[in-house]
Amino acid sequence: MRILYSFPHSIGAPGIGTTAIQQVLGLLDRGHQVTVIAASIHSSVENLPSVFRTMVFGGMRIPHRIFGMDRTMAYHDMRVATHLRRKSTAYDVVHCWPGATIHTSRVALEFKIPAVREIPNTHTANAYDVVGALCAELGVELPRGHSHKLNVGRLRREETEYREALRLLVPSDYVRSTFISRGFAPEKLLRHQYGFDPATFTPGPAPRSGPFHAVFLGAVEPRKGLHIALEAWRLSEAFKDARLSVYGRIVDDYAKVLEPYRSMPGVTFHGFTDSAAGVLQSADVLVLPSFEEGSALVTYEAQGCGAVPLVSDATGALCVHEASGMIHPAGDSGILAGHIQRLNSDRAFLETLREGVSKQRDKLTWAAAAQQLERCYEMALAERPR
Repeated sequence: MRILYSFPHSIGAPGIGTTAIQQVLGLLDRGHQVTVIAASIHSSVENLPSVFRTMVFGGMRIPHRIFGMDRTMAYHDMRVATHLRRKSTAYDVVHCWPGATIHTSRVALEFKIPAVREIPNTHTANAYDVVGALCAELGVELPRGHSHKLNVGRLRREETEYREALRLLVPSDYVRSTFISRGFAPEKLLRHQYGFDPATFTPGPAPRSGPFHAVFLGAVEPRKGLHIALEAWRLSEAFKDARLSVYGRIVDDYAKVLEPYRSMPGVTFHGFTDSAAGVLQSADVLVLPSFEEGSALVTYEAQGCGAVPLVSDATGALCVHEASGMIHPAGDSGILAGHIQRLNSDRAFLETLREGVSKQRDKLTWAAAAQQLERCYEMALAERPR
C-alpha cells in the first residue's frame, strides 16, 4: 500500500509522537510505502525515509507556540492537502491526526482516496464532559491551554473532522462506545490498537522479592484518577506492608486534592521519570484508575515489563479481568481497594495474573498494532468512495 501519513506535531517526540513514529515504522516493516508529512522530526528519529516537514524553515524548527497550536495545525493541514492534490495518484490511503484533517480529507474525497482519522482519545465532547464534571466535583481548575479544558472552537473543529474523514481509527472498545453513544454508525469506526516496544519494555524478575509494589505512572491530573488510587490504598490498608510509588508531574491545583494522602506510610511521590521501563520492571502492578482515556500506552508498556494492570474500565487497556489484569468501574475506590487487598495477600493469584500477562505479550507489541492498522486501511480501501 502507498500511504500518506500526516502528523501535525514532532514525530517521535514523547506521547502521541511515539505512537505516530511506531505506526510508521511498523507499516514500513510490513513492506508498505509510507510518505510522512510532519510538523518536525524529533531528535530521537533516525533514517526515516520520505519525510516532509511543514514547520521547519531555513533548517530551523518553528515551535507551535509561535503561531499558536490551532493556526499551526491548520497550516499543516493546508500544506498536506496541497501536496495530496499535486500527488493524488501516488497514494492509496491517507492517515490524518486531530487538528489537521478537514482540508486533507476533502481533497482525498475529491480524488476518491480513503482518509482515515486517528482518534487517540474518547470523543472530545465526552472528554470535556467527564473531566469538567470531575474538576467541578474536586474543586480543581485546569491550567490554561490544557488539552481537557473546554474549548468550544476546538470541539466544533473536531466534530467537523469526525464527519469529513471517511473512517475513524478507534484504539479501544471504550473509545468506540463514546462515539456510538453520540450517534456514530458502527461502520464509521475502525477498531485498531496501540502497542509497546519489546526491546525496551522487557520483564523484570519473576517472582519478585520484597514487599508488594504498586506503581502509578503518568500525568498527575484529575482524569488519571490518582486520588482514587490513593483512597483505595488507604481503604485496603496496603500501606501497612506494601509500597505505592507515584511518578509524574502534578497539575498545580490538583496537588491540594492529593495533600491528605502524602503522609500515608509506604506512599512515595517521585516526580517525572524518563526511565519508564525501569520503573515498571520494579512493579508488581500498575495502578491506573482513569476516568477517561483513549488507550493508555503505559498499560501496554506495563504488560511488556510483566506488571499486572489494575485499571479502570475507562483506560482502554487490553487486558482481561482476573486473567491478565483487574478492572474496576471508573471512580470506584472501594472495588479497587478490594483488588489491591487480594493481590497483596495472595501472591499465588498475582503470579497467575502475571502468567496471563506473559501469554498475551506478543499481541500487544507495535508489530501487532501495525498488523491491525494495515487491516483497517484495507477495510477503508474496500469502502472508499466510487
